[in-house]
Amino acid sequence: MSRRVEIILGPTSVGKSAYAIKRALEVGSPVISCDSRQIFKEMSIGTAVPSPEELAAVKHYFIQTVSVKDGYTAGQYEDDALALVNRLFAEGHDHLIMCGGSMLYIDAFCYGLDDFPDVPLQMRRHLMDCLESEGVEVLAQQLKEVDPETYESIDLANGHRIVRALEVSLYTGKPYSSFKTHSFKERDFEIVKTGLDMPREQLYERINARVLKMMDAGLEEEARRMLPYRDLPALQTVGYKELFDCFDGTIDLDEAVRRIQVDTRHYAKRQLTWWRRDKSIRWIDI
Repeated sequence: MSRRVEIILGPTSVGKSAYAIKRALEVGSPVISCDSRQIFKEMSIGTAVPSPEELAAVKHYFIQTVSVKDGYTAGQYEDDALALVNRLFAEGHDHLIMCGGSMLYIDAFCYGLDDFPDVPLQMRRHLMDCLESEGVEVLAQQLKEVDPETYESIDLANGHRIVRALEVSLYTGKPYSSFKTHSFKERDFEIVKTGLDMPREQLYERINARVLKMMDAGLEEEARRMLPYRDLPALQTVGYKELFDCFDGTIDLDEAVRRIQVDTRHYAKRQLTWWRRDKSIRWIDI
């Protein structure tokens, strides 16, 4: 197959952007972002969007193109990214570079998403009210009872994902996991995955340093601007939710920074755990 998409993936802070730009320049490709947070216009510092110099070095797609107020789903990304790569192939590219760390976006692009049933908005609102009043732990325990398989695999700190799994389970009377058919959609181009990794201690040092750099760059002020949107799915992410707790007065700023570092390290670990199951990835220790 002559047409190829090379996906540069790996844990947060490992250096994917710099590596992807290098590869893009080598093969004459733009960089197609597959980052579920860098796509939002209002979030720059906390999502570590590529620097102006990096954006100037090569054309980037899906960087700060959508408002947090509009939202964006993995299903939308699948449609938009496939349309883009087909257009770029038609324009003469035969080797495209995609880069990012969003597991669901990458899976959506490579394999497609399962079709889940629509759930009445009233049920979703009820569960969101429960999430706000009772906390994520209560809903997580309910999910454990109705769908232990999803409970074991889901991010238990992500209230919106727990609500999504729970609403489908409760509305249909069937576990959310039962709707995952794992039937892959065929793509008419080759997909090659390159995973970047480094010794865990070194990665964690880079994460800790990056968080401090973000704070120096104005992450606290950026998070304050995001306060009106704190309940939107886009803001249920590391770097913002910890600062929102600080603004609420439940923790001080030093503790918020420490938690951002810890939660980012945990996220990096989850990313690696997710991808270690994919035997098609060619790993590079950088």
